[in-house]
Amino acid sequence: MAKKKTVLDFMKMKEAGEKFSKLALYDYTSALLAEQAGLEMILVGDSMGNVVYGYDGTVPVTMDQMIYHSRAVRKGAPNTFIVGDLPFLSYQTSVEDAVRNAGRFYKEAGMDAVKLEGGRQMAPQIRAIAEAGMLVMAHIGLTPQSAAQLGGFRVQGNTAEAALRVLADAQALEQAGAFMVLLEGVPAETGQLVTQKLKVPTISVGAGPHCDGQAVLLSDLIGMYPVFTPKFVKRYATVGDQITKAVAGFVADIKSGAYPTSEHCYKMKDGETARLEEMLKGT
Repeated sequence: MAKKKTVLDFMKMKEAGEKFSKLALYDYTSALLAEQAGLEMILVGDSMGNVVYGYDGTVPVTMDQMIYHSRAVRKGAPNTFIVGDLPFLSYQTSVEDAVRNAGRFYKEAGMDAVKLEGGRQMAPQIRAIAEAGMLVMAHIGLTPQSAAQLGGFRVQGNTAEAALRVLADAQALEQAGAFMVLLEGVPAETGQLVTQKLKVPTISVGAGPHCDGQAVLLSDLIGMYPVFTPKFVKRYATVGDQITKAVAGFVADIKSGAYPTSEHCYKMKDGETARLEEMLKGT
């Protein structure tokens, strides 16, 4: 089993030009399999709102839900660097709330870092979390929790002026103490610009190939979430189709009597069937 990576390892990888991988997932079994596959970082993301709970977005997700799932993921992947996603209104309300809720991920779920969304206006929260002794990842560009303010799920940083604003956000959050910056939904040129200008690693969620790491949802990667697949996702499997086919086969076999057969049934000990029949005669 590979040794769990640290913040220093990710810094060395950036300096060496070695890319790293991250997936968002939410349960013990997925974490177990991802760690066995050699994944270097996991995000327990508030995207569980869509994928696990069927919400219209991430906003309804609570801290208690995040902690619950984070515990399960930590059990499944004890040797993987895991980041807990601070949900909506767990950090925007005050610096104190941000530090307190970040601490819950550490104390109650054993996370290695936390992540929060927002540009330079979130510098006080990031600084306070870092000064409290925790690692915090910044998330800029397309920020799903505040997508309504952006006019929906739209590409960000796609003009020269907008790209410079993304860079200014990234630099402000690096200065505040972010150990890594996640860029979502920006052109490859913007991702490259930010990656070149920052000392800390960057990670791309649809931000092009130049970032230091790449991240997607496991459910998108394996074709498990049929509602929507972003443009930037490459599917490596179609597990959702396979599950639908398997369940349909199960239903058909139940209806036809093809399942279960004797090979799927437990058996009485030798001679016990006859004894049972004899005992039933007197009833």
